[in-house]
Amino acid sequence: MTDEPIEQEQQEEEQEVDDRLLRLAADFDNYKKRAARERAEYVALANERLVKELLPILDDLERALNAAEEHEEAQLEEGVRLVHRSLAQLLARQGLEEIETEGQFDPHVHEALLSQPSEAEEGSVIDVIQKGYRLGDRVIRPARVIVSE
Repeated sequence: MTDEPIEQEQQEEEQEVDDRLLRLAADFDNYKKRAARERAEYVALANERLVKELLPILDDLERALNAAEEHEEAQLEEGVRLVHRSLAQLLARQGLEEIETEGQFDPHVHEALLSQPSEAEEGSVIDVIQKGYRLGDRVIRPARVIVSE
């Protein structure tokens, strides 16, 4: 009696396992490539949508600049206000929110640039140097503020 049929059967099983592992590794590699390609497509589509929404604001800004060339100050101011309002509305639709600066200093959303003596309660925000913004739950720029001592 020889063990050749048993050895051959074991070799075939090992080869089958190796083949399955190779196929699984190839499938996983293909999945990673497909997922990366889809992510890049999502980013491109999101950027395209945002740029399309910014185009009317660019048009408004060009009209305001043309009014400035013609020295129509009232129209220039109105044009700049229109551009500001349009851009603020677009960004709000995208989830941008201004960070509240009234009340106490909050290190999670405020950046203290200075502290000054004031009649306000200690630790209160008394002036805003630069507005801060949140996109969803993330702070994308803290509000730069002056805090009372």
